[in-house]
Amino acid sequence: MSELHDLTALEQYALLQTGEVGVLELTDHYLARIERLNPQLGAFHEVTAEKARERARYVEDEVPRSSTLWGLPFGDKDLVRRAGVRTTFGSRLFENFVPDESDEIAEVLDAAGGVSLGKTATPEFGLPSYTENLVAPPARNPYDPTLGPGGSSGGAAVAVASGMLPFAPGSDGGGSIRIPAAATGLVGVKPTRGLVPSTSGIGALAGLPVGGPLARTVSDAALLLDGMISPNGSRPRHHFSLRAPENSDGQYLGAAIRGEGRFQLGSLLESPWDTAYEITIDSEVRQTYEQTLGLLASLGHGLEQVSLPPSEQYAPAFRTIWQAGAALLPADDSNEHLLEPLTRWLMHRGRELSAADLAQALSTLSAYERSVIEQFASFDAIVTPTLALPPRPVGWFDAVDGEHNFAQQVQYTPFTSFVNVTGLPAITLPVGTTAAGLPLGVQLIGRPGGEATLFAIGRQLERRLRWDLVHPPVWNARG
Repeated sequence: MSELHDLTALEQYALLQTGEVGVLELTDHYLARIERLNPQLGAFHEVTAEKARERARYVEDEVPRSSTLWGLPFGDKDLVRRAGVRTTFGSRLFENFVPDESDEIAEVLDAAGGVSLGKTATPEFGLPSYTENLVAPPARNPYDPTLGPGGSSGGAAVAVASGMLPFAPGSDGGGSIRIPAAATGLVGVKPTRGLVPSTSGIGALAGLPVGGPLARTVSDAALLLDGMISPNGSRPRHHFSLRAPENSDGQYLGAAIRGEGRFQLGSLLESPWDTAYEITIDSEVRQTYEQTLGLLASLGHGLEQVSLPPSEQYAPAFRTIWQAGAALLPADDSNEHLLEPLTRWLMHRGRELSAADLAQALSTLSAYERSVIEQFASFDAIVTPTLALPPRPVGWFDAVDGEHNFAQQVQYTPFTSFVNVTGLPAITLPVGTTAAGLPLGVQLIGRPGGEATLFAIGRQLERRLRWDLVHPPVWNARG
């Protein structure tokens, strides 16, 4: 017999709208799932059960049903402040921090009628591409708990993949939505820079981090993205809504449901890290990628191989930005012992940089952005593997040597960071598995503002592959 979490978010929304399921009933169902599964999987840093129930009652009585996400549960990534809820940023520096005010994205999701159930796990300050920290137990992959889910939106991915949430918002500064989505068999979307007003990337260093959805299906991801852009279906009145559509009411959901169109696609197996690090694509990753290209061709899409010219400057420029981003952490001699070794290494390297170093890195990445957009201009989307390797074991990344840790992250995720640098949209799709049953994904990179095309192609693949029916072993856990 099916349960509520067996349904897609869109199906749950329909039941809420008709009153067949109540908001509190749905909230309680997911809280029970969390109580049962979170101790073994570490998806949540903080569960706010009573606040969630109070919020569910309020939504049912006071929030218009026309709101984009009315009554649907979600979790705030633990980099997002929510007033009155402990927010650790994955760091012992903030282990007991309770903010008085909420970040804008939390307010937007509330305006959309969503119900937050707590804070999903993230690594320290969201810096690494895996979700392990010293504040809480590591997040574990529901397909194999000895493996990690990737990061930094790893807790969100674990919660959705295991049925603790119908979908979840994440943030992506170098792959932090797409990496964990690929590692846990989900759809993950990194929007165009400037599309989601409250998490646009415009005000951030090099414009890297943006907010986006993780979900089990393409339509669910589109539904959440619509809610993040415009919670009530009207045009966002926001100075950062550079690419928000004139009328975003259901725009991406419509494209995801229809799944129409034939497009010109480029296939890419190179990355801008190839000249600086030894990048090896796992044989099963490559096989799944090639099978997906064959399926895309059978669906009528044009395919052409594309390559990125080598860039000797990309790797050092991105490293500089990553280190500079840690330079402003609120740590000094009195408390930096609370930071993890990787974070301390990044912070000290960042503080050693000069203004000239930072200016040169920003200039290099800006030129790289223009170059890549020009090279991709004749394609509707570019297809790459999402990750070069299958999910990594918990504890695999070097916890002491920052240089080695950085190299490991690059070798695991060579195809994600340059999409943030270029500001382009991308979607990862769970198109296959390893012989051991571990998820594998491919990434589609779109044109600026080209999310609708990515959703359309994704839906076409989803109809054929039916990944919405694939679940990890814990899925049927009752409670």
